[in-house]
Amino acid sequence: CPPLTRSATADSTSPRQRGEGICAGVDGCKAGWVAAIRSDDGSVTMQVFPRIDVLIDTLPANATIAVDMPIGLPDTVGQGGRGPEALIRPLLGQRQSSVFSIPSRAALYAETDPFASLDEWYAAHRRASAVARATSDPSRAISIQAFGIFGKIRELDALLRARPGLCERVIESHP
Repeated sequence: CPPLTRSATADSTSPRQRGEGICAGVDGCKAGWVAAIRSDDGSVTMQVFPRIDVLIDTLPANATIAVDMPIGLPDTVGQGGRGPEALIRPLLGQRQSSVFSIPSRAALYAETDPFASLDEWYAAHRRASAVARATSDPSRAISIQAFGIFGKIRELDALLRARPGLCERVIESHP
């Protein structure tokens, strides 16, 4: 998804740019996706959805959806990771290790089959890490934390690639 561009005048900005309208803060969870949804009147409700497309399709077409997942997967990864990761780390000081790098799209899609055992999960992590090393400079493996959310990242990535118009209202956001 391309970055949002802001208009120079308040009169020509969209409701999203002015912070108006319905918005949802979203994150993956075991049951699917959890959303904190703020209505026009300012009230907030929490709801769990089985899939990200169900969540998005439930909300009005003008709702802004801020997802705590990476959006915009690179073909290769350079020093410091994707742009958002590289930009935020210096601002976090000692907490910069809390931002883990997301590898290339090829590494993210290298292992998509379900795992029957913990041993299979770790073996899949090693294979995906081999792809990540081959598509990063300097060469980097995948953290266990990042690998653990690959399914959710793939689900969001596939939806945004299939429905690129959603990029206007689905944005990457982290707490």
